[in-house]
Amino acid sequence: MKINIITFFLLFLATVSLRANEPDSAYVFSYTCGNNNNTAGLNFAWSVDRENWHAIGPEFRFLASDFGSWGSQKKMFNPFLFQDNNGLWHCLWTLNDDIQQFAHAASTDLYNWKRQSYPEVVEAGNVANIEVAFDEQNKEYTITWMNENNGSEKIFKTTTNDFKTYSATEEATKADRLNLRETVLVDGEVQTGVINKLSWNEIDALIKWNEWSRFHEQQRADNTSLDAERFKNLKTVDAEISVLPENSKTISDMLIGIFFEDINYAADGGLYAELVQNRGFEYQLSDRKGSDMTWTAKKAWSLSDDEASFAIDTVAPIHKNNKHFAVLDIEKPGVALVNEGFNGISLKQGEKYNFSVFAKMLNGAKNNLRVALVDENGEVLTEVKTKAFSGNWKKLEAQLTATKTTAKAKLQVIPQEAGKVALDMISLFPENTFKNRKNGLRADLAQVIADMKPRFVRFPGGCVAHGDGLENIYHWNNTVGPLEARVPQRNIWNYHQTAGLGYYEYFQFCEDIDAEPVPVLAAGVPCQNSSCGGHGQQGGIPMCEMDAYVQEVLDLIEWANGDKNTKWGKIRAEAGHPEPFNLKYIGIGNEDLITDVFEERFTMIYNAVREQYPEITVIGTVGPFYTGTDYEEGWELATKLEVPMVDEHYYQPPGWFIHNQDYYDRYDRSKSKVYLGEYAAHLPGRPNNIETALSEALYLTAVERNADVVTMTTYAPLLAKEGFTQWNPDLIYFNNEEVHPTVGYYVQKLYGNNAGDSYIPSEVKLSDNSEAVRKRVAISVVKDSKTNDIIVKLVNLLPAEVAAKIDLSAFEVSDSEAVLSVLKGNPDSKTAKPDESIISVAEKFDYTLPAYSFSVIRIKNQ
Repeated sequence: MKINIITFFLLFLATVSLRANEPDSAYVFSYTCGNNNNTAGLNFAWSVDRENWHAIGPEFRFLASDFGSWGSQKKMFNPFLFQDNNGLWHCLWTLNDDIQQFAHAASTDLYNWKRQSYPEVVEAGNVANIEVAFDEQNKEYTITWMNENNGSEKIFKTTTNDFKTYSATEEATKADRLNLRETVLVDGEVQTGVINKLSWNEIDALIKWNEWSRFHEQQRADNTSLDAERFKNLKTVDAEISVLPENSKTISDMLIGIFFEDINYAADGGLYAELVQNRGFEYQLSDRKGSDMTWTAKKAWSLSDDEASFAIDTVAPIHKNNKHFAVLDIEKPGVALVNEGFNGISLKQGEKYNFSVFAKMLNGAKNNLRVALVDENGEVLTEVKTKAFSGNWKKLEAQLTATKTTAKAKLQVIPQEAGKVALDMISLFPENTFKNRKNGLRADLAQVIADMKPRFVRFPGGCVAHGDGLENIYHWNNTVGPLEARVPQRNIWNYHQTAGLGYYEYFQFCEDIDAEPVPVLAAGVPCQNSSCGGHGQQGGIPMCEMDAYVQEVLDLIEWANGDKNTKWGKIRAEAGHPEPFNLKYIGIGNEDLITDVFEERFTMIYNAVREQYPEITVIGTVGPFYTGTDYEEGWELATKLEVPMVDEHYYQPPGWFIHNQDYYDRYDRSKSKVYLGEYAAHLPGRPNNIETALSEALYLTAVERNADVVTMTTYAPLLAKEGFTQWNPDLIYFNNEEVHPTVGYYVQKLYGNNAGDSYIPSEVKLSDNSEAVRKRVAISVVKDSKTNDIIVKLVNLLPAEVAAKIDLSAFEVSDSEAVLSVLKGNPDSKTAKPDESIISVAEKFDYTLPAYSFSVIRIKNQ
């Protein structure tokens, strides 16, 4: 003990001595090291003599470019850093070697940066080696840059006094260039950048920011692989738990929901029960950005033999929104047009399947079709003939009954007469859809979702909602009405959306599972990671078109809630739902880059909805992370506009969830409520296992404690088709035959089935009160006013048991039975499922939490 005190005292003296000898000021060199495909961002080094430089990091990124898509963009070249006369720091940089824009961001301290902007300043060429000079006489900044275009090099300039509006670009001369960049040696590498003089306190703050960030990364990296050493001496931990109902508070009864995004083939080929792939012949190479040359209007279709030809036509389609259709030129009857389905068509013996098609003869007499389902060996499992059709489009329907169970069936459509036959919207649905809805959902998959008892459904996606570029923004009104009139489009995740699962089907599903609909619409800007039609937000929807877009948002509310005699209410009623859907929530934007472009459009939409429909809760957005510019700027905007709720997103390692259980304890209760719209625990390799699931369960006890401010949560993503994933982990995996819920699914289900509307604080005393143990044992007690049940949730993320003595005497709980659900397993288990049993409880009872477990005790309270 004495040795430790002496060591601490010597370290203290050394610190004091270091501080006494620190300079008043020193130099900071700003540059980018160019690593990681030029995404290293803004780096700093310091020096007292401008000769010997010390990297702060090294390679620590104090500012990252957020322009364009991941992988190909988000780059920074030749950053130019300067401080204006008001003490504000500005950084300008080149975005790429072929982009007519530059980037700007500002900061008061060089590590907390305000929103970025990307003004377009030239019509061709690039914007390289930017420099800024202050014109004292005109009180404005002159920005110059080098421009290369078709082999010629010129110098251009523009002026600004606020870095928001810029003068018309003019050609400049070499005399306008200051050439302030210098070349220095940092950690043995030659770097080019700009030198500024700062106070030592400012430099010290940069060093401390780097040190704090690295410590934070160490916490994030914490995982169970360290447990064997960390807890090698840990035995059973004793716990005393007593509830404090006198301090109870009302919490949200909407805490657990689901977020449906059409990613990983979640819609077409997934939840949407259609069995025919590319039924409308609308696939295009652009759906997959040209990466798959088979992805054409003929994708998934073929002819059974060469006694006919198969072409695609666009003349006189069934609807202008569905312009492609198949044309079969039949020389000899018996040739089949064959569809392979989504990696096969799954059939169950004895089940009925509903077929439909639009058909017409282009030449030849009347015709009819033989429709068959065959297995992978060509054996006919069922077949039927349609009614006759002739020279005008006619919808034909028939029903087939499978005589055999198979996973790899194909659909055959066989014209019975020679001639030229046009076919479109060739469809096959199981009769047994969820709730037996026509154009419905896959029953087993929808039921697994419904079993979670979600209080709401967010749809149609996050990135999907605002799309890959302006032309790919998801428009809700394109997805209602007759299927042949809906507008299919490219999916941002690089496949196709038929829009068969549209807004009507989403709202109907919500009603069927007693969940509130929470549609998400673009905030007038596409995804900041866009790469189609330009980069990033692409300036947003032009302001001259924003009135029409705002009306589109308002029309959605009328469609959902309006009387059946209103314009849009009538369209809903004609689809089969005369009664309103009673929409209460609407999301505007999805983890957007908070720019001036975004703010102007979001504000316009928000004000219009608030004025015309004040009863609707608008959910804003605060970026894709739990910290940083978009988070700060998003919250600032929400506070300014008094947005009732904001949508937070963060995907983090288990260590983050362990070490941030107080994250919402410090939130201001007078500001916007929080919808935690996307979160999940991620480990290397992206498994969904006991470790990730329990870290989420642990964190959810803290969220439940703060459910007076966090009113809604959804894990993301929800669905993934095995073999067709763009993202892992996901909550529910499936193939054509089976549904495979994950360990994380059972955490969500246990919370959803054991929700409360009153939070009851508890006092927990552990025999081992070390931080590592304390942070891995969590409890949440809630009461369900509908049943009067008391629900105790207990999470143990330790490799040892926790022997708990639970005191519920404050409730006067009589001796009774309770339902116990326990999810447990080794940290790497991907197959664990909860066990359910009946246990005896009393006002005071003992319960032992297994190692690595999540337990829920539901107690009937008289």
